[in-house]
Amino acid sequence: MIEIKGLGKSYGTKEVLKNVNLTVPDASVFGLVGINGAGKTTLLRLMSDVLRPDEGEIYYDGECITGNAEKRRELFFLPDDPYYTAGTTVEKLVELYKSFYPFDEKLFSRFAEIFSLERRVPVRNFSKGMKRQAFAALALACRPKYLLLDEAFDGLDPLARLELKRGIISLEGTTVIISSHSLRELEDICSGFALLDGGTVADAGDLSETLTKVHKFQAAFDEPVSREQLPFECLTFESEGRVVRFVVRGEREAVIAALNALSPIFVEEVKVDFEELFLCEVKNRGYLS
Repeated sequence: MIEIKGLGKSYGTKEVLKNVNLTVPDASVFGLVGINGAGKTTLLRLMSDVLRPDEGEIYYDGECITGNAEKRRELFFLPDDPYYTAGTTVEKLVELYKSFYPFDEKLFSRFAEIFSLERRVPVRNFSKGMKRQAFAALALACRPKYLLLDEAFDGLDPLARLELKRGIISLEGTTVIISSHSLRELEDICSGFALLDGGTVADAGDLSETLTKVHKFQAAFDEPVSREQLPFECLTFESEGRVVRFVVRGEREAVIAALNALSPIFVEEVKVDFEELFLCEVKNRGYLS
């Protein structure tokens, strides 16, 4: 289990993270979301001990990660732009990672075939998508206990995204934390999530449970209805003539009962996905007009 307690980090006078508290269960796939600049990459770098916090601590299985070389061997951090030298090939990276991790050559060979990786060609000659595929295959083959992925799906085509998701799900016993703007991909595989906003955790929890408490409705009335007339607080509200569309958080039956009390001509419920929930949250925080 990962426990983050009172974490804070600043770059000069710019405070990036403040009082971040978060728990990630064992063997879960956990999505880390937020707008650009919310602090997702900084948090992952702190979790991998690449950066040191100004305050607070991060624990893996009850052990603080800061300066803990032994515990660091249990985790693999794949940044958005991994470092490699001019002559680095996939084959050389395989040999490097074999010296640090229980590298699964069979698993890597399977992904190398799926992604059509050229093992003896310098990585610098790869396209952005091919680089991402190569490092993703290496990360999965290392079979770490903790896998931290920054913008895991960036630059991947639909087929590569599907194979990466399958690979992540297949890692038995591995806790995976994924930072990504591809929220539809995260919804497919994540059991939990955390929304970073203003340098702290604005919302977190079980993804499926959270989505069951958020509902979207479309309704029509005999005459126009304003947001203020609805007897519940809306995350979003749109009206077009006598038709209104809104997203609300709460118990579904209670919302429907309150809505029926207004005698609508018709009511239709629409499924809310993770991407729409995220857009509702950031819009309420003033990031979208």
